[in-house]
Amino acid sequence: MNQKTIRRVGIVFSVFTVGILTSVLFIKIWGGAVSAQDDPYEGLKVFTEVLSAIQKSYVEPVKSKELIEGAINGMVGTLDPHSSYMPPDMYKESQIDTKGEFGGLGLQVGAKDGRVVVIAPIEGTPADRAGILAGDIIIQVDEQVLAKEVGLMEAVHRMRGPKGTRVVLTIEREDHKTPLTFELVRETIVVQSVKSKVFDGEIGYVRITQFQEQTAHDLAAALAKLKAAKVHSLILDLRNNPGGLLNSSVEVSEQFLEDGNLVVSVKTRDGKKDDYIGHGGGFWKDVPMVVMVNKGSA
Repeated sequence: MNQKTIRRVGIVFSVFTVGILTSVLFIKIWGGAVSAQDDPYEGLKVFTEVLSAIQKSYVEPVKSKELIEGAINGMVGTLDPHSSYMPPDMYKESQIDTKGEFGGLGLQVGAKDGRVVVIAPIEGTPADRAGILAGDIIIQVDEQVLAKEVGLMEAVHRMRGPKGTRVVLTIEREDHKTPLTFELVRETIVVQSVKSKVFDGEIGYVRITQFQEQTAHDLAAALAKLKAAKVHSLILDLRNNPGGLLNSSVEVSEQFLEDGNLVVSVKTRDGKKDDYIGHGGGFWKDVPMVVMVNKGSA
């Protein structure tokens, strides 16, 4: 048997050995998982056994924290497309969103079928000037491919950064056969969540881009200006609004309702119910209004 043949046999043997090991582990873990279906403590026992086996036998050293966070991400991700686990640094970053100022590219993004989809670029930001469009799918940030297991918050974390730093986005677009590449420079993004104007001297227009801490306050100021302009009707534009703070959305809603109106009710699985009651002045309840939404609206 020559050296090349020996090398080939060695490769086949190595792959076969790994295959056997994988099968044995699978059978052992699956057996534990079946018995743990009705007993969460038994399930935790299986989890710790798997964690221990990986730490002891995996081909490369692994960090327990990364394994546990990966398991938590997988667990929460099975609930629904809108649930995700945020470690402390990502939670802190999500709070930056609600304050309306951060270092980044100016993209509103969401998750669809495990992929990061552009809801809309923010007007006047690097993403908007570069020509990124609503519906674009971000598949890579710099050299890091956005696989399904990455998650929306991690993708956002990768796109944000200090003002003046560069980032390259690779994007799939529906009418392009090959991916598009955009090199962008991060800026300080200030999101003005409320914009307003008057059309034809009598039609008020208000656009709410997302629900931040100051949105209700800014909306009240905008509506006061429209009231002073004596508009006879109103357009409320919520297109491409990805959502935000629940309290903010309630405070926005109550500006169009009379005192005592139920805005939203949240009921838990154990029957506990929280009612959010509006305390608005009711001025706008009799003004004809059109609300605009699209597939980018939360």
